[in-house]
Amino acid sequence: MSIEVENISKFYGTQKALNQVSFKIKKPEIVGFLGPNGAGKSTMIKILATYIATSEGNAKVNGFDICEDTQNVQQSVGYLPEHNPLYLDMYVREYLNFNASIYKVSKSRIEDVIQLTGLSPEVDKKIGQLSKGYRQRVGLANALLHDPEVLILDEPTTGLDPNQLIDIRNLIKQIGTTKTVFLSTHIMQEVEAMCDRVIIINKGEIVADKNLKELREGEAQIVIVEFDYRVEDAFLLKLPNVKKVRNTHDFIYEITFNTKKDMRSYVFDFAHDNQLKILQLNQKNASLESLFRDLTSK
Repeated sequence: MSIEVENISKFYGTQKALNQVSFKIKKPEIVGFLGPNGAGKSTMIKILATYIATSEGNAKVNGFDICEDTQNVQQSVGYLPEHNPLYLDMYVREYLNFNASIYKVSKSRIEDVIQLTGLSPEVDKKIGQLSKGYRQRVGLANALLHDPEVLILDEPTTGLDPNQLIDIRNLIKQIGTTKTVFLSTHIMQEVEAMCDRVIIINKGEIVADKNLKELREGEAQIVIVEFDYRVEDAFLLKLPNVKKVRNTHDFIYEITFNTKKDMRSYVFDFAHDNQLKILQLNQKNASLESLFRDLTSK
């Protein structure tokens, strides 16, 4: 296993940020660590990167104990924090040379990570002149300099524009074909676009650990419908294959169905039979989004 976490808890004074957290990650695998703000994602990430200590429990990264083999863990992990710490007055190549000397890796490795992360067009610029997307590439290049087996990324796509987002997603997916990537995010679309598996944390506790392929195979669907006046939930619950009905606001309803079959025609027929006008009728995947909402809103 690349990462083994056993019953980790973390206290900040009387506040419990993590409560008996356990999970395992194999290689190669891209695992999304998903949760709302304040759920404990960054705390777990920092513990695995040996930036902070646990209060209880322990973990191993690449077989090294995070408490007893801290230096070996650091040598085998590439870490990109949420707030990417860069020397803005340094040139890109200068910055990578500086860190390569710390890691004691060859200069040829610098050229490898420049090519891998697509930094070639900007390599002779100062970091302070770069866009947010290219600064993230510099952070990734630095995390990859020593060719680590495990890459730990904390909110790697926050603040990127759509084009930068696609580039960083593709880069992470490429890296994940040979390495273990553990990334935290609160954006479900990022998990669906990049990850093989999702671990959901809420209020410091693991509430779900699912393979994305299994989630997709078991997809339900949500039909969003807006009528011209309010309808009792009990009537909508009589539709076939209905799991639940939620009145989101005004006359708009989210109807969750336990089937892959397109149920919009059934909703349309229901409206016709009950002399209702439909003002909007849409469909979306219910699997990860509804699972996240159900597990983190309690």
